[in-house]
Amino acid sequence: MDDVKQKVFIVDDEPANVLIIEAAVETLGTVISTSESHRAIKLIEQHRPDVILLDINMPQLTGFDICTILKSDPSLKDTPVIFITSFNDTENERKALQLGAIDFISKPVDVELCRTRVKNQLLIQKQKREVARVNKKVSEEKERLDITLKSIADGVVAIDVKGKVNYINPVAQRLTGFSEAEATGVHIDKVMLLADATTSEPLANPALFALKLKHPVGMAYNAKLISQHGKEFRVEDTASPIYDDGGELKGAVIVFQDVSEAVAMAVQMTHLTNHDQLTGLPNRLLLHDRLVQSINRSRVVNKSVALLLIDIDNFKYLNDGLGHEIGDAIITSVASRLQQACGTSITLARVGGDEFACLLVDIDSSFSAESTAMACLQHVREPIHVAGHQHQVTLSIGISLYPQDASSAEEMMRHADSAMYRSKSTGKDKFSFFSKDLHFAMQSRIKTEAKLRKAIKENALTLFYQPKYDLNTMQIIGAECLVRLIDADGSVIPPDEFIPLAEETGLIHELGAQVMRKACDFIRSSEREGRPIKLAVNVSAQQIANQAFADEVEDIIRVSEIDPSLLELEVTESALMADFEEIKDMLTALKRLGLSLALDDFGTGYSSLSYLRRFPLQVLKIDKSFVQDMDTDSQAFDIVNAIVRLALSLNLALVAEGIETEQHLTALKELGCFTGQGYLMCRPLAENAFLRKYLSEQSSTTV
Repeated sequence: MDDVKQKVFIVDDEPANVLIIEAAVETLGTVISTSESHRAIKLIEQHRPDVILLDINMPQLTGFDICTILKSDPSLKDTPVIFITSFNDTENERKALQLGAIDFISKPVDVELCRTRVKNQLLIQKQKREVARVNKKVSEEKERLDITLKSIADGVVAIDVKGKVNYINPVAQRLTGFSEAEATGVHIDKVMLLADATTSEPLANPALFALKLKHPVGMAYNAKLISQHGKEFRVEDTASPIYDDGGELKGAVIVFQDVSEAVAMAVQMTHLTNHDQLTGLPNRLLLHDRLVQSINRSRVVNKSVALLLIDIDNFKYLNDGLGHEIGDAIITSVASRLQQACGTSITLARVGGDEFACLLVDIDSSFSAESTAMACLQHVREPIHVAGHQHQVTLSIGISLYPQDASSAEEMMRHADSAMYRSKSTGKDKFSFFSKDLHFAMQSRIKTEAKLRKAIKENALTLFYQPKYDLNTMQIIGAECLVRLIDADGSVIPPDEFIPLAEETGLIHELGAQVMRKACDFIRSSEREGRPIKLAVNVSAQQIANQAFADEVEDIIRVSEIDPSLLELEVTESALMADFEEIKDMLTALKRLGLSLALDDFGTGYSSLSYLRRFPLQVLKIDKSFVQDMDTDSQAFDIVNAIVRLALSLNLALVAEGIETEQHLTALKELGCFTGQGYLMCRPLAENAFLRKYLSEQSSTTV
């Protein structure tokens, strides 16, 4: 298949929906989107996407209007259209199908289901192009056959009215195994031994049919030619009667070609559609089909079905740190070991980059699933040797059972995924069954997501401020903004509950933009009161990876009319783990705005120290885990000392986090770090409390 990057076009008048769908399909190809339906047709004509996702209910032009226009354009009518809809009535479905839609995605959008459906359609488009290419090639070969018989690459055999061979070209000689001398005068049934490729039942020669019927005929479907030496070829042919100038029947000619490669390619295409290319295992599509079949069967035989979802722990860091070749070798090795653990009676599939799944059917209890999970863990624990090095790999496994905890294939996948994340969050290298408490956790997650969406929509996120101090004067010189989600009862939902959720759902971009606007508003008010203060705002890896992020920050600074030097963006080491040049360009663009860039939680990630030199960073933050242990752990003290020396040598400003004791404070000052934050000085404060404290200190300093 070709390697041209496919295009997905999204039309939805709700930007939030666009962001969710973009996040679901961004890894499948180039994504183009618009929230303005009247611009859709022009953009589609410009980009020529491989699949189009249309919201039905939009102002100006509805999804039905756009689909009607597309289907009337010969150059666009074959582009697959998937409708995004909150409707579930048959009338809308009937109308969509009549207009030519091929699928539906319901709102609210299920990210994984959306991605799978779009991926399937993109794969079908690729297959269509490949089939068209193969068919075109075959057609061209047949055309050349008609033009010049003697130079044709196909086999040509001519017979007289009695069915005896009177001509055989070199290609036909090679395929039948008969030389011209051996074949001439011999009945064609002996020269061309034809049979059904599946059953090996003999087939009559089409040239004889052409003689009898006195018009062209084709070979039976699924035919093979067996040479006199026993070699088999998949063949296609046509046969036509031959007449002399007087119209008298003189015989027939059969022209046939070896299509073994084309048949093998078709088989391979079918295999690739349902199997992972790296490991050869069934893919998510084939697993889903088998899972559905197993569930249907279990209802008849009254047996259980178990699904094990398997994730390689910390694989991203291995893959990014060691390179994709090593990562692929580890994936292949893990796949081989899992096959050994599962045996031949269990379906093992690769369903994602570092995710596998085991399907156990017709089981009597959860013991079979448990023993399989234990075998998988044990087989993978042995070191994997790649390129002269050994790598220790562990797994996190989640298990879902039908009908005990799920009622459908989709629910089993979701439940196994939840159980797998339970294994990962409770220590890794273990397996977990889906349970009621996990169900409650899922429900809690759904509720938290709803609260987060509501807060973002209503601009109701709250900022707390962690003061930063000059450790020599103990005066506030700035603050770090910390976002909080306030529940309806006034309780605070901690960020570790909703920030990961925001990142998973794609809401992190809207959340981050709202936090930045609120921070800039605070800076603006402090400037106007004559007591400007510098604020630091945390940004996620997803925000940094967004190509439009620098433009968004510039717009916020421009609208708020602040001095950009009063804004600092804190990025974690994980945000630097993506494409080096792209991240470097993004940080450079941000720095040009006049703000400063800080590397947060330094020393806890996996980035290279060379990043400090090659990225345009100005501030280095010492992670609180080192600061809090430095007075009891000599290694932590040495690490802090090394970070201070490194920062000073690179002319980077230093900020220490997590200062909780006088010993911490004294040690940091002795090492040369003179800026910090922590509970010793002040806990994070709500806006009004922080403002009072800051203004009070400013007033006392002025006096």
